[in-house]
Amino acid sequence: MTGHAAWTRLARWLTVGLIGLPVVAGLIGVIAPAFGWLPALGGTSLSLAPWQALAREPGLAGMIRLSAVTGLASTLLSLAAVVLLLGACLQTRVMGMVRRLLSPLLAIPHAAAAIGLAFLLAPSGLASRMMSPWLSGWQYPPDYLFPHDPGGLALILGLTIKEVPFLLLMSLAALPQCQADARLRVARGLGYRPAAAFFKAVLPGLYPLLRLPVYAVIAFATATVDVALILGPSTPPPLSVMVLRWFHDPDLSLRFMASAAALTQLGVTLAALALWRLLEMAVIRLCRGWPANGQRSAAEGLTRVLGAGLPGLMLVLLAGSLIGLVLWSLAGYWRFPAVVPPLTLDNWRDAAGAWAPLTRAILIGAAATAVALVLVLGTLEAEAQRGGRWQTALIYLPLLVPQSAFLFGLVQLQAAHGPPPGLGAVIAGHTLFVLPYVYLVLAESYRRLDPRWSQLARSLGASPGRVFRRVRLPLLAVPLMSAAAVGFAVSIGQYLPTLLLGAGRVATITTEAVSLASGGDRRLTAVHALLQLLLPAVGFALALGLPRLLFRHRTGLVSHS
Repeated sequence: MTGHAAWTRLARWLTVGLIGLPVVAGLIGVIAPAFGWLPALGGTSLSLAPWQALAREPGLAGMIRLSAVTGLASTLLSLAAVVLLLGACLQTRVMGMVRRLLSPLLAIPHAAAAIGLAFLLAPSGLASRMMSPWLSGWQYPPDYLFPHDPGGLALILGLTIKEVPFLLLMSLAALPQCQADARLRVARGLGYRPAAAFFKAVLPGLYPLLRLPVYAVIAFATATVDVALILGPSTPPPLSVMVLRWFHDPDLSLRFMASAAALTQLGVTLAALALWRLLEMAVIRLCRGWPANGQRSAAEGLTRVLGAGLPGLMLVLLAGSLIGLVLWSLAGYWRFPAVVPPLTLDNWRDAAGAWAPLTRAILIGAAATAVALVLVLGTLEAEAQRGGRWQTALIYLPLLVPQSAFLFGLVQLQAAHGPPPGLGAVIAGHTLFVLPYVYLVLAESYRRLDPRWSQLARSLGASPGRVFRRVRLPLLAVPLMSAAAVGFAVSIGQYLPTLLLGAGRVATITTEAVSLASGGDRRLTAVHALLQLLLPAVGFALALGLPRLLFRHRTGLVSHS
């Protein structure tokens, strides 16, 4: 067996092991304490006491309801915005502009977007200041609760504006697989208007390819911790936040109840996924005859308005959030209703302690992304050489299982059997979540490579390893850079794996920003949020610029990628 063949086979099995073993081990590590078995804390017999204690916890039903409602509502809004945008603008110049904006939108971490949204729409936020007093008449901040409103509207909005770019990326990657252009041409040739052509000819083939990404969005939204800490209600909070609080409580006996709550969180996510599946089946049954009913239009005007309006609103909210972050990071004493504060650099000087968490985040992100790239390239090369896509569904496992449902179990096993909390454990944890995104970004480009290039190189006597290094990798220059940028951005945004696997000792810019967001110093919080946002932005800038610099004399290669 050649070195190249051995590497691809090893990479495939390492990918499977890295994806599957931590999730399974983490679930086992949380199931046992949930039923009273944790010898390190005196639990030496199976018991239902943790579940009985959890059932007596006040507000539990509200926590469960909040997690499920916010997760399903944000997913529904995100998917509706993406579908309407594609239906209205798929073959227009607007879609070209959206494609160019997609990378910068994906670069914004969830925590930074949530902090910016809170600064924008809070009673004393930028939106209120821009309307006061000339339009609203407000001389003082209005009396409404945002964020942390009891209904979770702020949390739904924050999740939606970040999940729209992800679902749009997955949709654009899936369109060639369902032959969207050919389907649209046939439908338009039969007289269907643009929106009707998309909904009747393309969407039935597109949605099955989006099912797993949509499920991943539901799993994340129902169990998010960092966004819920920043935007979600606090009395009661979503269940995932309470799991974290119980797990970190000084009273170690609460670990048993925290484990039961983590399994309950898994149950909430599974119930949300089951309900979504039932909704899918209901929609299929209700719309069974609609594609063939002969109607050539489908509310074209409304589709255009909503298709441009909903994503446009998300873009405006994100832009306003970023402007608010910049202003707060430079603000002196900013009285309401002044729109622009007195500007100063003192806030940046006061944040000198952020440089250590910043460099640590860069190190963790670079290491996790590098490991993920090596494993994904080996897996895809093994697929190209030997066929089979059996690992595709497995890749989604860390995205479909809520982090809080298995990371707490991993920490239990880590405390009992090692490795010790620290930088290495955090890098391994980040790789677990970076790898699926790198795979999703890179897989389609890898599979769409023209096989004739490799066949030509092999006919000239090149070995498989040489074909991979000299043919495939240069052709994949742009997708590789994009996958690395996405992976780095995912790593920068990881909060719970950093906090748990590092035992609170590994501070990154994300953990610092989330901690500051619950305090009262908006200026310092804005500085940390902007620094968190800066790292992925630099990564995407390098991903766009490096291939053009490295291959400036081979423009055809860059355009092919």
